[in-house]
Parts: sequence; structure tokens; C-alpha cells
Amino acid sequence: MTWALVFTDQYNRRAARFLKQHPQVREQYRKTLLLLQANPHHPSLRLHALRGKLTGLHSVSINLSYRITLEMIVREHEIVPIDVGDHDTVY
Repeated sequence: MTWALVFTDQYNRRAARFLKQHPQVREQYRKTLLLLQANPHHPSLRLHALRGKLTGLHSVSINLSYRITLEMIVREHEIVPIDVGDHDTVY
């Protein structure tokens, strides 16, 4: 079963700004979203739960430098991206 990606306006603005600043990551970002939709537990995404002030959110890797934080709604198989950027930006 595939997961539905639910993009908010706020996330879309953050993603657009991120991709404008890092155009070299555009293809990796696209592939990450496709894989996230097909199988969020794929090992290359390195999905993990966050703790502390971000408890309840998860993170996946675009590459070694960049992450996407997200909320996973398991009962409806929805994934809501929250933020995208480098480690210090999203955490």
C-alpha cells in the first residue's frame, strides 16, 4: 500500500526556498519523496522518530547533509512533511 503525501502551504514555501538555495539536491529530493510515498520504511531513507521538542515527528534523509522532518499518520497512511533542510535547520 502506498502512502499519501499531504503537503501544506507552509511546507511548500519551505521546500521551494530550500530547492532554490540547493538546486543540486533537486533530483535526490524528488527521489526521496517518491520512495517515501512507496515505502517510508525503506532503509535508505533512515526513517527515525525524533525526541525532545520534536517528539511525535519523524525524520528521513535526503542525503548525508539534508533531512525532511515529517508527521506520519498511520491510521490513514498519510505523511505530512513539516520541514526540509540541513541537520541544524530542521532539528
